[in-house]
Amino acid sequence: MSTEANSTASDEAVTAASNADPAATTDALSSAAPVTDPTQLPAEPMVNALHDSAVAPTSMLDTVTGWLVVGGPVVWILLAMSVVALSILLIKLWQFNLPRPEGSRAVNRSLSMWHKGDAEGAIAQLNTRQTVPAVLLLAMRGMRNGTDQTLLREELQRVGSYRLNQLKLLLRPLEVIANLAPLLGLLGTVLGMIEAFQQMESAGSRVDPSILSGGIWQALLTTAVGLAVAIPVVAIHSWLERRVERIAASLNDAVTQVFTHQPKPQHSAKVANAA
Repeated sequence: MSTEANSTASDEAVTAASNADPAATTDALSSAAPVTDPTQLPAEPMVNALHDSAVAPTSMLDTVTGWLVVGGPVVWILLAMSVVALSILLIKLWQFNLPRPEGSRAVNRSLSMWHKGDAEGAIAQLNTRQTVPAVLLLAMRGMRNGTDQTLLREELQRVGSYRLNQLKLLLRPLEVIANLAPLLGLLGTVLGMIEAFQQMESAGSRVDPSILSGGIWQALLTTAVGLAVAIPVVAIHSWLERRVERIAASLNDAVTQVFTHQPKPQHSAKVANAA
């Protein structure tokens, strides 16, 4: 009996399954199956992902722009000063590295020939584009032509001072920027703190700590920008100033050697004169 009942129940289940709606069965299977077609993905998450990928690269630019807006005119002035300092740096790098004011190799070769008595060869090694060789060339020509040494020294001092002043050109603006940048940053901080405390006063007893903290970081932003501009400018100015001092020392040493080491006539020249 139990076996017949079980077989009857199985037959009824099979019949019910066969009589079921095929469309409903298909819908149930399609809803249960995972979606693999990208075109069937929801549109909103895809749009959000594209928006995030487009905004991410410009986040740094937005941050800098926000700082410029928050910092106010002080940050804009510091930014302009940094552009001026960068321009001066590029000009001085070209001036110090392209012509090479020291001209060490040419000066050493020229002085070596001068000490050996080859005045013409020593003069031929020098040019007027570089600072030290140009002044040294003037000194050697004056000594060769027998110019009065007092007058020659005065002329050399004039030309040397002019050449060194050309190298010192634009160093003064760098020094001014290095001195003013921290002061401007401090001024922006003081103005920002005044504004923050004014907001606290207007809030009365309902003081929100976020108001004070926001005002403080906005005020300190100008100090940070001022220091960021001043520190590299101070380093660059010191390096350029030291470079000018080294060139002045090389110039003084080379000209002194022209006066203290008179050219000795070569042996061949003596023999030719004796003949």
